[in-house]
Amino acid sequence: MAMAEHGSTFYVAVNGCQGSGKSTLSAFLGEWFSASGLKVAVLSLDDFYHDRKTRLQLATQISPLLATRGVPGTHNTDLMARTLRTMSTPESIRLPRFNKATDNPYAEREWPEVTGPVDLVIMEGWCWGVTAQSPLQLRYPVNALEAEQDANLIWRNWVNQQITAHYEPLYSLMNYWVMLKAPGFDNVFQWRLEQEQKLSAKIKDSDKSRVMDESGILQFIQFYQRLTEECLNSLPQRCDVVFELDDHRNIYATSGL
Repeated sequence: MAMAEHGSTFYVAVNGCQGSGKSTLSAFLGEWFSASGLKVAVLSLDDFYHDRKTRLQLATQISPLLATRGVPGTHNTDLMARTLRTMSTPESIRLPRFNKATDNPYAEREWPEVTGPVDLVIMEGWCWGVTAQSPLQLRYPVNALEAEQDANLIWRNWVNQQITAHYEPLYSLMNYWVMLKAPGFDNVFQWRLEQEQKLSAKIKDSDKSRVMDESGILQFIQFYQRLTEECLNSLPQRCDVVFELDDHRNIYATSGL
């Protein structure tokens, strides 16, 4: 990464499916570069999810599937754009944080605050970098959820429109793209199960109602399947570096370095 020659805020994007280790990698990079004296901000796409009330409104107005956080359109992209762009200015800004156990953002007073300009911004996300699909691709369901609950394609088309209108324009802010590439979508279930188990071990009993069991995870990951597979198929050729992962998340090959 030619950060020294860049001369201004440098934006690094990290893509990887659920459980691939992108948050761990991003946190490590943040600590590593901070220790070298740089001012670093680490952001996650997940921290920009709309609150549950807003998603329920989208579910009523557009498609019941939008009550579930995950796909493009369930994020506050106005806040995302403002936060990313403010990183390169002298302004102070709070970095959003989302509580997955309660399915709502933390109170704003709990968000960490940073004053720019920031030297390095790391933005990670499971679909960060995904581009819109063609009408032909959208026509065919990839799983039972799409076939049974989105037979009229309203959800798929709306999500696709959100990618074009609100996500793709932000990709141009990124200076460097990294991908942790899973062997395939089948790995998502096991990796996501491990995430939920770790979350359950960390939180209070009163918050465990939002932690998913195996059947809940199997249902939940269907929301992610289409775009995860799109990332696996199309994103590697657009990234600066791709780390190929095996079933145990070990890196066995690297391209682009």
